Amino acid sequence: MEFLRSVDPGTIEWVGGYILIAFVLFFIVLERLFPYTRGQKIFRKGFWMDLVWYTLIQSYVLKILIFDYIIAPLKQQLNPGDTGLISHWPLWALWLFFLVTHDFYIYWFHRWQHHSRILWRTHEAHHSVRNVDWLAGSRSHAIEILINQTIEFLPIFLLLDVKTAAVIVPIKALTDAVWGMWIHANIDAKTGRLQYIINGPEMHQWHHANHKEVFYANYATKFAFFDWIFGTAFLPGLKPFRWPVLKPLSFGLPYAYPQDFFSQSVFAFFRFDFKSLSRSRIYRLMQNARALIIRKLFPKSWQSQLMDEDNPAYRIDEVVKSCPECGHTMKHYYDQTHMEWVCENCLKAGAAELVKFGIG
Repeated sequence: MEFLRSVDPGTIEWVGGYILIAFVLFFIVLERLFPYTRGQKIFRKGFWMDLVWYTLIQSYVLKILIFDYIIAPLKQQLNPGDTGLISHWPLWALWLFFLVTHDFYIYWFHRWQHHSRILWRTHEAHHSVRNVDWLAGSRSHAIEILINQTIEFLPIFLLLDVKTAAVIVPIKALTDAVWGMWIHANIDAKTGRLQYIINGPEMHQWHHANHKEVFYANYATKFAFFDWIFGTAFLPGLKPFRWPVLKPLSFGLPYAYPQDFFSQSVFAFFRFDFKSLSRSRIYRLMQNARALIIRKLFPKSWQSQLMDEDNPAYRIDEVVKSCPECGHTMKHYYDQTHMEWVCENCLKAGAAELVKFGIG
């Protein structure tokens, strides 16, 4: 691995890009051959939003913002010198050091996001995917990425000289990307006792499940031993069997959530009636224009995939419930991972004990 010190960093980035594409194809093939959830489409609901907006556009913009406008000025202000405190370490040791320390931080920050009402808003977009696959991990709010990647890469530039940092950063970024695709992949992996150490789809698919048991479990991304050490691990498939369900019955949030990139980005800061927005004339015109473009450019065999045909799992906001006390239609609201139905008729009547009927 030491030979990389003499390689041009730009070359490392290009080679890393080809390796990443190879892993994408590899995971897609494995998902077709050994699916965790059978019948899931390659171009599932939200695929193009995740690929175009989150993976390509948002990642590119945030890369410029984080490295050029946050890390570079901070390094100049702190002025740690050009030698690098640990630059003399072997590259493999540096890679492992930054991998483990950052994953330790991610475990606790991720755990905090699930317990904090404010931070949950920066993370719920990531959990809005109802068909978890290799691309699902890319759906993360810009604020979440901004925080995590700044904390991830800033120490690399502060502790290493520029040349060594330019080598470690693309290697670390490639590791993150491949590992992120792996733990979200729709692959029925069986890693046995290795799941106590290395994280994979077995545990992380459960983390995205719409099950109360895992709303606060399986926070680790790369090293599963953090969950086992700190008591947040959940994996029903391990013997002796402790839970009656071995695979999730459904994925995603237990409440309705915006389905387009811009609404998801704004929704973290400002709760608005996105269902009314989706019924507005402007929104319908945009959807019709998109459908027209797809029909003109692509054959019929591709149209249904590219248009993200509706998935029954997304119809939670179409569910209508009647109050068991007065019969009036109830409205649902939510707080983090808990959703309740409220009867406004009973609320106006002052029967507080009849207002809420929890389902979360």
